[in-house]
Amino acid sequence: MRVHLGCDHAGLDLKEHLLGWLRDHGYEPVDHGPFQYDALDDYPVFCLRAADAVASERAAGGDSLGVVIGGSGNGEQMAANKVPGIRAALVWSEETAVLAREHNDANVVSLGGRMHTLEELTRFVEVFLSTPFTGDERHARRIGQVADYESSRQLPALPESARGRGPDA
Repeated sequence: MRVHLGCDHAGLDLKEHLLGWLRDHGYEPVDHGPFQYDALDDYPVFCLRAADAVASERAAGGDSLGVVIGGSGNGEQMAANKVPGIRAALVWSEETAVLAREHNDANVVSLGGRMHTLEELTRFVEVFLSTPFTGDERHARRIGQVADYESSRQLPALPESARGRGPDA
């Protein structure tokens, strides 16, 4: 499986580590940068490229995934999620890595390189990459609602139980 990586300066050391780890574990890593330390670099430049490559390959029938890394992982996740077809999850534990894949079919994992140890972060990536989507109807339905909104900008219909309340009433 191909794994696309992008980060900022705060994630550079982890990205370099993961490139080797991925190769050693049978993955095909693709490095979207940065390629040297620059404290003033901008994460969108690299994370958008990684996410775009994942979306393009998946649209063509591939099964690639992505890893984006920053100090906290927040901005990197936000950037990746701007790419149509990307479902990027900020992961901070093994459990969130599992749930991101099983329930949300996330195709990009976002990590905070300054938030955990190298061993913990590597494990989060390992769990993310090895966990399949369950395919449960309720999860697929929810993913479909988000995808429909992404393409149409039409809000999903309110369930009967919510009608007559709130701002849509």
